Amino acid sequence: MMNILHINSSLFGEGGKSSQMANEFIQALRSNLDSSALVSRDLHSNPLPHLDGERFSAFVTPAENRNDAQKRIVAESDVLINELRDADIIILGIPLYNLGVPSTFKAYIDHIARAGETFRYTANGPEGLLSNKKVYVFAARGGQYKDTPLDTQTPYLRHIFGLMGISDIEFVYAEGLNMGPEVADKALADARKQLLEKAA
Repeated sequence: MMNILHINSSLFGEGGKSSQMANEFIQALRSNLDSSALVSRDLHSNPLPHLDGERFSAFVTPAENRNDAQKRIVAESDVLINELRDADIIILGIPLYNLGVPSTFKAYIDHIARAGETFRYTANGPEGLLSNKKVYVFAARGGQYKDTPLDTQTPYLRHIFGLMGISDIEFVYAEGLNMGPEVADKALADARKQLLEKAA
């Protein structure tokens, strides 16, 4: 049984190009697997609260000292972390907004990147606590940013998942989607070819 965790973050929901790529990849991938289980989250239709002082305090308060409100906050985070722990494959649909990841996705990261749970601090620096996971990122961009200093997403995703011990990450980019239909159509066709190859 292959466990798949799927996260979409387009503000257009299922209509977003990153969502469409991720969804098509999942369909193709599952058709090539003997058996699989899928957990999906759409961060646009079901957003998580953004990190604030109350939530951060709940995360760092020892379990035996948490009040009822803090226990509820931590329980929400624990569900997300357990989904991540259980996953063999993680599939992300991520558009580029204002040169960064969507704020809904950042909120998701702030709930799963927790010291003592998905990474820990050591004398030699942070150490990831997750392993043996594969991440596929389906990145949709209006302009063309890949391999330029303006692409902040790729290094951020590599670093933040690396912090948690996940280093096997592949990207499929569809860029130039706002640069006219000819550029957009080619970008989507190329991305579709890549995702089908990876799913095989």
